[in-house]
Amino acid sequence: MRKPKVTRRRFLKTAAGSGAAAVAMPMIVPSRVLGLNGAVPPSEKIVAAGIGIQGRGSGDLRWIMGHKDVQMVAICDIQKKQRLAVKARVDASYGTKDCAMYMDIREFLAERTDVDAVLIATGDRWHALASIMAMRAGKDVYTEKPSCMTIAEGQAVVETARRYGRVYQTGTQRVSEANHVFAIEMARSGRLGKVHTAYAHIAPWDAAKMRTDWHPAKPLPPEDEVAWDIWLGPCPWRPYNPSYVKGGWRGFYDFHTSCIGEWGAHTFAQAQAGLDCLDTAPVKYEYVDNDSGDGMVTHFANGTKMILSRGNKYWRGSCGERFDGPEGWVAAADGYSRPDASNPAMLGLFKQVVGEYVARTGRSLDHMRNFLDCVKSRELTVANPVVMHRSMTTVHAANICMWLGRDLKYDPVKEEFINDAEANSLRSRAMREPWII
Repeated sequence: MRKPKVTRRRFLKTAAGSGAAAVAMPMIVPSRVLGLNGAVPPSEKIVAAGIGIQGRGSGDLRWIMGHKDVQMVAICDIQKKQRLAVKARVDASYGTKDCAMYMDIREFLAERTDVDAVLIATGDRWHALASIMAMRAGKDVYTEKPSCMTIAEGQAVVETARRYGRVYQTGTQRVSEANHVFAIEMARSGRLGKVHTAYAHIAPWDAAKMRTDWHPAKPLPPEDEVAWDIWLGPCPWRPYNPSYVKGGWRGFYDFHTSCIGEWGAHTFAQAQAGLDCLDTAPVKYEYVDNDSGDGMVTHFANGTKMILSRGNKYWRGSCGERFDGPEGWVAAADGYSRPDASNPAMLGLFKQVVGEYVARTGRSLDHMRNFLDCVKSRELTVANPVVMHRSMTTVHAANICMWLGRDLKYDPVKEEFINDAEANSLRSRAMREPWII
C-alpha cells in the first residue's frame, strides 16, 4: 500500500492539532529545574567530585556539599571502604544512588568529562600531582595543604594553572576567617605602624628532621581493597604496611613536610599576607640548633622578619600568627572569639577592618565559597597557586635549612639558593614512574 501523500495543507493541519494538544496538556517542570523556592537549576550547578576523602577531607566534603550550587557526583579513592563510605554520605545527602566510585585517578579523570571541580584531600605526597593531573584534564581544584612536597612541585602547580586557565584554591582556610583577616589587615594597612616582625606557629609534634626508614612489610591486600601502588604515587617504592593508610605516614621523609610544613602551610601564608609578602619568600634563613625549627628567624627583602614559633608564647590555641609594629601588636589563632591585641581599643575596629577587606576584595569570608565563586567568575582565589607556592617555598627552605644545619640565602626571583649547590639539589625530589609531573 502506498503511504498517503503529505501535502502542505495536511502538514499544517496536523501541526496545528499537535500545538493545540500541547496547550491543552502542558508539560509539568519540577520547581528545582526552574530554580524556584531557593533551588539552584542544574544548569547553574558546579559538578564536583572528591579525590582521597577521609580525615580532614570529611569536613571538606560536608563543607562543599553544604553549598546548594554544588552537585557531588563521584569519589576516587584507593581504599574500597572509603569509596563506599563517601558514596553513602553523598547519596544520603542528595537522596539518590548516583555517586560513582573510582579507584584509579587516571580512569576517573579520563571518564568524567562532566566534572567541573575536584576536592583533593589525599595525603601530602599526592596533593600537587593530583592537582596538576586534574587541571590538565580541565578541572578546577580545591586541595588540602600542604599543597606541594617540594619547591619544584609548587612551581609546576603555578605553571599548570596558568597554562590551562584553571581556578585553584589551597586549603589554608584561615586566610578567609574574620579573626585572621582582622589581624592580617591591621598589619597590612599600617594601623600598627610599619610592621617589623611576624610570628608563625609550627606544629608541636614530630620534628624537622624526619625519619628515613619505613614500616615493616605486611601482606599486601587485594588491589580492589587497597591500591598500594597508587597510594605510593610519586614516592619511592616501600613495602605495604596498613599503618600508612591509617595516617602513619607522618614523620617520614618520603611522605611528609615535617612539623614545619604541618602548620606552617597555614601560618606562613597568614604571616606573609600581613607582611604584604605573598608574592615572594624570605631571602635569609637562620639555622637554630634544635629538632623543630622553633625560633628560626627568616628575613624578607623588604626588611621584615618572620619568626617560627612552636609554643604559645605569642597566642593562645593553634595555627596562630602575630604581627608586631611600633604602634602595638595583634594576634589570632584557632578558638578565639576575637583576636588578641596589645591595646583593647584596637578591637573596636574589628567590624570596620573586616568590612573594608570584604569591600576591597569582593571575597567571601567562607573559604570554600570563595573557591566556588571563582569557579564561576574565573577570578583568582584568595589562596591561589602563587600564594600557595610562595608560602610553601618558605616551608621547604626552612626545612632545608634545618636538614643542612646552616644558614641559607635564597633568591626568590631566580627561585634558587645562593652559592649552595647542596641546598639547590633539595628543591626537588625524584618521582617514581609513571607518577611524574
